[in-house]
Amino acid sequence: MQEFALPSRSAGSQDDMKQADRIFNEFTKLEMEPWTDVHYVQLQTPDSKAPNHVVFGSVDFKPTGYLAYSATGKVQGKLVYGNYGRPEDLEVVKKKNVELKGSVLLLRAGKISFAEQVANAEKERVAAVLIYPDTQDYSFRTDTVLYGHVHLGSGDPYTPGFPSFEHTQFAPTLSSGLPKILAQTITANNAAALLQKIGGPAPDASSGFKGKLDVPYDLGGIENITVEVNNMLVNREIHNVFGVIKGFTDPDRYVVLGAQRDAWGEGYAKATVGTSILMELARAVHKMVEEDGFRPRRSIVFASWSAGEYGSVGATEWPMMMDDPAYPFLAFAGIPSVSFHFISSNSESYTYYGTNLDNIDHLNYQTNHHTSEMTAAAAQFAGQMALRLVHDHLLSLDVSRYKSLLTTTVTGVFQRIRQLSQVGFFLLISIPTWLSSARGSFQRAADSITNDIENTDLSDNEACRILNNRIMRIEHTLLSPYVSPVETPFRHLLLGRGPHTLTSIAETDDMEELHTQLALATWNLQGCANAMVGNIWDLDNQI
Repeated sequence: MQEFALPSRSAGSQDDMKQADRIFNEFTKLEMEPWTDVHYVQLQTPDSKAPNHVVFGSVDFKPTGYLAYSATGKVQGKLVYGNYGRPEDLEVVKKKNVELKGSVLLLRAGKISFAEQVANAEKERVAAVLIYPDTQDYSFRTDTVLYGHVHLGSGDPYTPGFPSFEHTQFAPTLSSGLPKILAQTITANNAAALLQKIGGPAPDASSGFKGKLDVPYDLGGIENITVEVNNMLVNREIHNVFGVIKGFTDPDRYVVLGAQRDAWGEGYAKATVGTSILMELARAVHKMVEEDGFRPRRSIVFASWSAGEYGSVGATEWPMMMDDPAYPFLAFAGIPSVSFHFISSNSESYTYYGTNLDNIDHLNYQTNHHTSEMTAAAAQFAGQMALRLVHDHLLSLDVSRYKSLLTTTVTGVFQRIRQLSQVGFFLLISIPTWLSSARGSFQRAADSITNDIENTDLSDNEACRILNNRIMRIEHTLLSPYVSPVETPFRHLLLGRGPHTLTSIAETDDMEELHTQLALATWNLQGCANAMVGNIWDLDNQI
């Protein structure tokens, strides 16, 4: 880890580029035939000549943290406190007759991503959002600055659906996930000063709105606050670096091991640890092949991404949990993906991500000075998964595990249909029946794969390749073909985000929308079931 530690590593910076070159040279020494993908991406940074600004009566400050991809401008509105900004939190505010439209919403960080907080606020026609770390959720000093992004998507939001190469020959377009309202982070000290004067009704004690700052957590809606955001767009060159150890049986099938290289500030846990694990695994697997006679069936690609702090830009730009680098692979590209973290049992995420406190000292404190041992354990865990996936005859992906998730989401849709029918809405009776039939087809197709695995000679390379093809089709065919990757990038029917998902269908109040989306989701699911079966004469179409 000392080898890859840097005092700063912002995306596209000189330090970031130097480390990319170092990784490339290391891959070269390991005979991994490295290559670099160069992308020119639009990143947002503060304007040093026009700092962002917040004024609330006598409270006047210019925050140094920021949220990339915020809208820019200057707005004024009533200051309102909205807890974490989840839909249920905003309902609490509205029930107290506090107007959200045109307000400036003060939220505490946590529970959901910055992007989701801002998207929820935008739905309520809020003018701006201020986000701070409450001492109930974050144990660091109250003057700590937060950094992040508010793009409700992944990758470069100015080239949605295609990679950001130089002189990309596509019509200019914007991601639908770019917010149209202002967003800015502030410190806990700043938030305390605002909450001290916010006024308005108090939330119910059972609402969970009260944090641990020594201030009243009233809902506000009384006094105006002015927020000015002057972030500017910069075109930044970023490098994604790759090396490969080719498979001996199916070299055209590969497993990707990736790590983020950039960070806000030092980024020790965010980037140094992952990069170190990536490089150590590359050395270890190379040694196994060269000295121990290891012969992986499939190829293993080692990837070092940049611009991860801006919404997994590097990881998304190469193939294209909202904030998790693995998420776009699954929900956008339909590739089975795994991401794992080691965190304390009583926390949701690593406390110091997105701050300048992400350094070796704080990581040692969090691990009780067992950072090296935990990093080695993470490397072994990732390495064992990768080795199984590139070595075993059959991919270790249990297709039957989707059956329970599918049952849960379909049940939610049926419950919604019953609720709407009870208040007088009419739905074509055949549509829910079709969805039930498609679910049955999926479950039988999953069972057929399981049965075929049990009855296949695993020493037969061609038979295994056919089975693996059927397994690999599942995630890709769960991507809805009926939505645009520009407007709805996360197209996965079960794990995506948008009106096409079964979860969204189970929440809609628009009967016409429910009719349309339910029909499309049904054919999406049936198409996935058909692809899993393999042979056209074995298709199980009952719709």
